[in-house]
Amino acid sequence: MSSHGLTVGFLAEIMQGNELQNPVVQILGSKRIAGNGEQSERFRLLISDGKSLYSFAMLATQLNDLQKQDKLPQYTIIRIDRYTTSVVNRNEKGEKRVLIIVELTVLKEGSLVGEKIGDPQPMTDTPSQPATTQAPARPMDTGSNTMGNGASYGSANRSLSGGSAGPTQSIGDSLTHPISSLSPYQNKWVIKARVMSKSGIRTWSNAKGEGKLFSMDVMDESGEIRITAFKEQCDRYYDMIEVEKVYFISKCQLKPANKQYTSLKNDYEMTMTNDTIVQECKDADGSMPEIQYNFVPISQIANMEPNAMVDVIGMCKDASDVVQFTAKTSGRELRKREITLVDSSNASVQLTLWGDDAQNFPATTHPVVLLKGARVSEFGGGKSLGLIGGSVMKLNPDLEMAHKVRGWFENGGSEASVSSVSARTGGAAGVSTEWLSFQEAKDKNLGAGDKPDYFQMLIGDWTSNRWVTVFTELAEEMLGKSSQEIGSSLEYQKEEAEKLFTSISFKSFVFKLRTKVEYFGEQPRNKTSAVSVAPVNHKEYNALLIKSIQELTGVGKN
Repeated sequence: MSSHGLTVGFLAEIMQGNELQNPVVQILGSKRIAGNGEQSERFRLLISDGKSLYSFAMLATQLNDLQKQDKLPQYTIIRIDRYTTSVVNRNEKGEKRVLIIVELTVLKEGSLVGEKIGDPQPMTDTPSQPATTQAPARPMDTGSNTMGNGASYGSANRSLSGGSAGPTQSIGDSLTHPISSLSPYQNKWVIKARVMSKSGIRTWSNAKGEGKLFSMDVMDESGEIRITAFKEQCDRYYDMIEVEKVYFISKCQLKPANKQYTSLKNDYEMTMTNDTIVQECKDADGSMPEIQYNFVPISQIANMEPNAMVDVIGMCKDASDVVQFTAKTSGRELRKREITLVDSSNASVQLTLWGDDAQNFPATTHPVVLLKGARVSEFGGGKSLGLIGGSVMKLNPDLEMAHKVRGWFENGGSEASVSSVSARTGGAAGVSTEWLSFQEAKDKNLGAGDKPDYFQMLIGDWTSNRWVTVFTELAEEMLGKSSQEIGSSLEYQKEEAEKLFTSISFKSFVFKLRTKVEYFGEQPRNKTSAVSVAPVNHKEYNALLIKSIQELTGVGKN
């Protein structure tokens, strides 16, 4: 019987810690390992190299869709383009390893193969000596923490022993685990990871006391995760940590990630403890992947949702002076600078910088600005960018894209006519968006698609009415009061607050609205919020009414 090109003996080789390039294996079974969320769900495979069977293989989470789309059925032949192995247990009998498949190529679909190739036998997981094939493989159960969590990146001289690790303990020669394999059910692990970003130190003061923290986002070839340091750990490690360097990290506490503050693809995040160890990897051998960017042309930002995260690279065309002011709510002194970025998509976007980022920006040199994980904001229909805790900003990076952007700018781009995605739309300047009644919006089923819909209209029209959410800036504009003044009235002068809200009742405004169907439980609800508001331009509104009358009557069109 043909071997179909399987790499016979591959499994025995990797169980001894050896590596083979692009091995070919056959999938004979799979099992889903349930997790607490989408990202923690894992798939475990039974694979064969034609000689041996092995049930301790797992798909990296980025390959989950292949299994969910049934692209890896029984008998499928695959080439493993990239993989890592993990020693999850070592004793007097030998070692137990797990294989994590990071990248693969389907060579032949299972339906075309239709059978098991050869007569592969179960193999042991303890090949300290040359591999044997007597002991049966463990059954593929869904409750195995070892399978779900136990992978590391290769051989090592020793593993961590029990007990708390002192601050001087070396962990550079310890077994390292892929980030994607970690869970709160483990307490002995070391990761080797590259720092993608590091926030500034943030402080707080409340009735419970004072404190400070910083966070960093780290990555390896299996995934990414956020690590936060408080108080003593903040003092100990903040100056040590540098973006793009590689570190060994151990003994942090894992907990469910707060998705409100991070967009990383991991259901967990880490918090440093008194036992945490962080050591720089001085001899990174290139096995750690470089930081990857998914640059988006500035023109495409206009179509992005608010709070979306984006990677952008552009030239600084203009920069305002630093503006200092006092925050109304906290009384803190703030510094702010507005940057205009342009690129070869002939579009510009406004970037808002705060604090030291604003103060230290070299406004007069027109640098190339690289942003990773910038957040999209929307006001008045225009989009702008800002930096959050996990964002990265680099000036004049030595990247091919940076050189291309500068070349475009210096060879005519600086004089090119560009459109601003940050320009506010709607309002009294003109009717640039379709006017609809509530009934027409309902008939068009707006908001039911994958993306929100926008329409402009008069609130309280003749067809219906609807509760609309109005956020800070627009609410202040409509009420003529600051948020602090409104909040104070609601708390201490309720009669004055009532008069304030009553004062805009039955007044006419032109609203641009954002509508999107969202699900609460299994019930769909159309959530509508205001994007912009302006007084009614009666000349434009009358023209709209005349046009509508002409369309209804068919007269006066000349």
